[in-house]
Amino acid sequence: MSISASQVKELRERTGAGMMECKSVLTEAGGDMDTAIELLRKKGLAKADKKAGRVAAEGVISVHVVEDGRSGAMVEVNCETDFVAKNEDFQGFAQDVAKLAASHEADSVDALLGLGIQNGTVEEVRRGLISKLGENINVRRFVRYARQDAGAIASYVHGGRIGVLVDVAGTASNLGELARDVAMHVAASRPEFVRAEDVPAERVGKEKEILVAQAADSGKPAEIVEKMISGRLNKMLAEISLLSQPFVKNPDQTVADLQKSFGDAQVQRFTRFEVGEGIEKAEGVSFAEEVMAQVRG
Repeated sequence: MSISASQVKELRERTGAGMMECKSVLTEAGGDMDTAIELLRKKGLAKADKKAGRVAAEGVISVHVVEDGRSGAMVEVNCETDFVAKNEDFQGFAQDVAKLAASHEADSVDALLGLGIQNGTVEEVRRGLISKLGENINVRRFVRYARQDAGAIASYVHGGRIGVLVDVAGTASNLGELARDVAMHVAASRPEFVRAEDVPAERVGKEKEILVAQAADSGKPAEIVEKMISGRLNKMLAEISLLSQPFVKNPDQTVADLQKSFGDAQVQRFTRFEVGEGIEKAEGVSFAEEVMAQVRG
């Protein structure tokens, strides 16, 4: 059966697959467009499975906060190279997943992957993108915040590689301004907890043990050593606690001081994602070598 150029063009536009692949499946499908799309999906699944074991430590952080500021989500979507991380289709997929996560109460990545998006599930679209772009692509993690009472949810993304989602309670009309400033601060200053009392007792105990060991050979009186340990411990807690940190846009005030200027505002929680953190990436492999490896593969 003869396949026209217009049929190949339509299939390419609908699926993003290569010209030769489109012509091949159209011939196999006897010119039936829906059957050809299904065949491409099946072939895409095979390609996706072959790439699943490859390290995906690049990618993008994408966030979406609904218009009323009552819910929002942040996702990390990974790929293998910075080149693909900048691809419009890849970034569009990440943004679509963030929007979906913001509007659905998925309790796991697997649940999120099973939700409907575009012309299939998130998982099906992910696998299709692997086939199109030629790299392993993963939806690694996500977080969703939603408020039932007064407050605001805001986000900040720096360069597509660092993202923050913040949840603030309060009734101030400009609460969103505080939430956005706090999100920017978290991105820059990397706090681990909202306040010092949120630090787990086990973490505090371990830090104290280290400080005691460090002070053991100081030769100072016991009461002086105790004050040294207490002072250093409080300093450490202040450094990892959001409200105790100097505000990044005005170091003369703490984040707690900033919060007080917004009436009854209270930062409830925050999450900070950075692309690839915690993923072991092979050392000594240049970008050129990665590209050549993919060409040979």
